[in-house]
Amino acid sequence: MKTRTAVIYEPGTPIRVEEIELDPPKEQEVLVRMVAAGVCHSDYHVVKGDLPAYLPMALGHEGAGIVEQVGPGVSDLKPGDHVLMSFIPACGSCPSCVSGHSNLCDKGAGTLSGPLLDGTFRMHGEKGDIGQFCYIGSFSEYTVVPAMSVVKIADYYPLSRAVLVSCGVPTGVGSVIHRARVTPGSTVMVIGCGGIGMNIVQGAAIAGARMIIAVDIHDFKLEKAKEFGATHTINSSQEDPVNKALELTWGVGVDYAFEAIATPETIAQAFNATAKNGTVVVAGLSPFLAQAIPISPLNLVLYQKTLMGTLFGDSQPRNDIPMLLRMYESGKIKLDELVTRTYKLDQINEAYDDLLAGRNIRGVIEFS
Repeated sequence: MKTRTAVIYEPGTPIRVEEIELDPPKEQEVLVRMVAAGVCHSDYHVVKGDLPAYLPMALGHEGAGIVEQVGPGVSDLKPGDHVLMSFIPACGSCPSCVSGHSNLCDKGAGTLSGPLLDGTFRMHGEKGDIGQFCYIGSFSEYTVVPAMSVVKIADYYPLSRAVLVSCGVPTGVGSVIHRARVTPGSTVMVIGCGGIGMNIVQGAAIAGARMIIAVDIHDFKLEKAKEFGATHTINSSQEDPVNKALELTWGVGVDYAFEAIATPETIAQAFNATAKNGTVVVAGLSPFLAQAIPISPLNLVLYQKTLMGTLFGDSQPRNDIPMLLRMYESGKIKLDELVTRTYKLDQINEAYDDLLAGRNIRGVIEFS
């Protein structure tokens, strides 16, 4: 069949929306009609060339849609099922999966390599095979993905909002709940209040933090952070976030600092703003050739600090995606408020311009 898809051919060039050929699903794969796709910064690392990836690449990894066809061997999904994408497939049998960390599934190792899990391509253009970012390529009217990369959800959730639980929400909330395990009554700092950082803010509120300090360079995002639970805000283009965090905590520092930008400078700020026995969690995706982090090993030891990374917030998609949607249903998780603007597929470059300019918390591509 033919489908319209957003493809990047060369780093530093605009994303092209074009009609391509899409093969039917093979063994353990499903064909999904996309309803919505979130505009996440991770894809832009491929556009910019920060991540070495197969090109051309169909972009998009945060997606929601409806199953149209299932391939051989698929027994737990059927046409008509509503599904969310998981950018890390979960095989259920590798060491990470069986130990409760399917976000680190061994099958995720090839997410930038282009082909699907069997080593072959489903998308084809005039110039040959087209890879799929994270095996998904959700910026497409239709896509074929591994069955282990989708999670079935109840059909009464609005897919244009549920799509955010595909990546941004579990990454942010999970960083707080699963990875850092923030305790009630603690103090928290969040550097970067975009799609991931804003969900860290609301995760900290859910965890019962008494002080949540939001840091960003955009006043729009800082005001929005208050809606999600921030008690204090710092515009880091106007004042030093470390000094201000120390001032707000009477010179002690925060118990937990989260960094959602992934630059050496901001990671160092998070580290220096934490108290003795404090925890720093880096949730942002860095360029492949990122510089070293300028932190003091002596400070790390003498103050007994913990510095950790997290992928997907250490969330387990088959458990956490349904759980977060139930929290949304009960009013415990905000999704509608995260969506700043919706776009059509042909507006994909405009959507990324808005993201890079700090005009969006989350933009969403709607296909219907």
